[in-house]
Amino acid sequence: MREIRISVRSLAEYVFRAGSIDARFRTSATMTEGTKAHQAIQKTYGELDQSEVMLKTSLAHKDIVFLLEGRCDGLLLSEKIPVIDEIKSTSRELSEIEEDAYPVHWAQAKCYAYMLAEDRGLQAVCVQLTYVSVKSGEQVRFRKTFSAVELSSFIDGLISSYHPYAEARAEHLEKRNVSIQALKFPFETYREGQRKLAGTVYKAIDDKTDLFAQASTGIGKTISTVFPAVKAIGEGKLNTFYYLTAKTITRKAAEDTLAFMEGNILHLNSVTITAKDKVCLKEETRCQKEYCEFANGYYDRINRAVLDILKSETRMTADVIQHYAQKHTVCPFEFSLDLSNTADAIICDYNYVFDPRVSLKRFFDEQKRGTALLIDEAHNLVDRGRAMFSATLNKSDFLQLKREFKAGNTGIFQSAKKINDYFIAQKKQPEQLMKDRPEELLEMLQPFSEEAERELLSGNASELLLDVYFQVQAFLKISNLYDERFVTTAEADNKDLIIKLVCLDPSFLLQQVKKPYRSSIHFSATLSPLSFYMDMLGGTSEDYQVKIPSPFAKENLEVYIMPVSTRYHDRGRSRMPISVMMKQLLEERHGNYLVFFPSYAYMKEVYETFEELDLPIKTMLQHAHMTEAEREAFLHAFQEDSSETLIGFAVMGGIFSEGVDLIGNRLNGVIVVGVGLPQIGFERNVMKEYFQQSGRNGFDYAYAYPGMNKVLQAGGRLIRSEEDTGTIVLVDDRFLTEKYQALLPDEWSSFYLLDKPFI
Repeated sequence: MREIRISVRSLAEYVFRAGSIDARFRTSATMTEGTKAHQAIQKTYGELDQSEVMLKTSLAHKDIVFLLEGRCDGLLLSEKIPVIDEIKSTSRELSEIEEDAYPVHWAQAKCYAYMLAEDRGLQAVCVQLTYVSVKSGEQVRFRKTFSAVELSSFIDGLISSYHPYAEARAEHLEKRNVSIQALKFPFETYREGQRKLAGTVYKAIDDKTDLFAQASTGIGKTISTVFPAVKAIGEGKLNTFYYLTAKTITRKAAEDTLAFMEGNILHLNSVTITAKDKVCLKEETRCQKEYCEFANGYYDRINRAVLDILKSETRMTADVIQHYAQKHTVCPFEFSLDLSNTADAIICDYNYVFDPRVSLKRFFDEQKRGTALLIDEAHNLVDRGRAMFSATLNKSDFLQLKREFKAGNTGIFQSAKKINDYFIAQKKQPEQLMKDRPEELLEMLQPFSEEAERELLSGNASELLLDVYFQVQAFLKISNLYDERFVTTAEADNKDLIIKLVCLDPSFLLQQVKKPYRSSIHFSATLSPLSFYMDMLGGTSEDYQVKIPSPFAKENLEVYIMPVSTRYHDRGRSRMPISVMMKQLLEERHGNYLVFFPSYAYMKEVYETFEELDLPIKTMLQHAHMTEAEREAFLHAFQEDSSETLIGFAVMGGIFSEGVDLIGNRLNGVIVVGVGLPQIGFERNVMKEYFQQSGRNGFDYAYAYPGMNKVLQAGGRLIRSEEDTGTIVLVDDRFLTEKYQALLPDEWSSFYLLDKPFI
């Protein structure tokens, strides 16, 4: 007989899902709040009572053996009849919770009760639901006693309802494992360094450790990380892996890799999670049952939708998910989240794992232990981590709310007024830095949040109130993470004032998120210097690290350094020399070129100067907020074997400096102007000071390393395959200094000095 392992929670949720999605706001407790609430109750248990008790059993139904397991919150043995205590934390008012309001909670507790009765030969077990308010700590309890016969009958019903899904799942696992065992590396040969990378990834997963891999562009990083992860699934070392990206274009690369492997006999379920706004089937993204038929009654239809797609599809991309969502009238975003529970591979943005505000709570520690994280372009996770662990509030929002609710909800009006008054009191200086949490503000935000929550639950559709509610919730959540790695800043911006909880160093929090997973594989062509990225991404001395050099011949690339100052005060004088250099280069070497600048303003100045030379050269200019169509048109202009010379002006760190593949003669050269330093500002300087005081080089950590990463990414657009050749020109005298020379890749080390006309 086939075996299926299933958690109590998954079984209960599958059978007892019903109702509508109203995702405008969620009032359940955060993971941190919930854990604290659980622990507070468990500390009150008696001497004979137990907490976090692991229970297991097996049940046969038709052709499948179900291995049921779960960890109950409490087992109270000090009473006459043993009691299973199921604790649920909530931010709702306890008076709103009735005894039978949540059948799924009773179902979970009854599963534990059944397993306990089976294990200990009990005739009856008492089940207790304990709801605890994360706001006040108050509790309400409901109790029911069930005989062993009643519990057995209940479990039989659950398993019977779950069986069709389990059968589909079992069939998939059989096909998957057979296909993986027969799967070979999908290319005839490995590129140079590719076997080493794939082998190191597999070893890291096998040894349950993390890996930091600096692998040069063109080595084939996606296949070199996905292939060993897939093989690890086939050998039972993994159940699932996440392929995490910062940009949509790299998600497509992961999808294409799995599609290619499927063409080589692989049978694997993969799900791509796409942002709600991008997959929503309505004109507006409003998850209210009154407005959206895909949200109304979602849980009544979702099981049929899941079974249907699993019987017909393996690669569940956004388009595929939207098709089945339309067919079954279910929300495509929520559908993708439910499908992630069934997936062998999940392709998504970093935030679904790392962001405390939106991360998937459906994966529990037991599942994470069988899951690997493949973190693509991992250099991006440093700044993304800072952003995910930071939070912002604006004075203007509370002023608007005060005006909006002056004649309406007095509770919101008074709360918004107090917060607005607090902001006014902080507006004495244009920039303020505070090392501690803003306790006074936090004390005002909690009652505002409660008032806003009640108003929204009553049906108020104020978009401003909803937006500010979310911002306040995020601010409160981030405040719970606040420690010595954070500061609070207040900055005046025109007539507004912005207060921000700033995460200066995300390393500890990133490490805590990754800890439950079996292995985290960080890889990028620009993970340099490796020591900096290991430090900032929460690496330890026990983690593996590997550096894979470029597999391409050095003769394919010519590197020039033009020693001109591009510092801010010298930019006016640099415009003409840079323009003349580009003119000479493009006249001598026709083709397609990209020139990258550290800012839009500098780019525009040089662009205008270059245009004044009136050359027969086609130019294109990146601008802020380009649409998808405009981006595609920009890249489409870079045609192979074009008869005219083209130069595209772009910014470092922008949409064209990373994740763009212009293979062959579509790109013949790259010019990088400046060393990419982030704009000097209040927050960056605070960051610099923090790292300096913690014993590290503050300027390097806050400015030099992030800046040079942009340079390396921009230059990395050029050589993407064995056949690619071209020219890189680095424009800045700092590239000749020891500091910046040490940060250049090996293949750029043999450069020519461009201190005279280009030849």
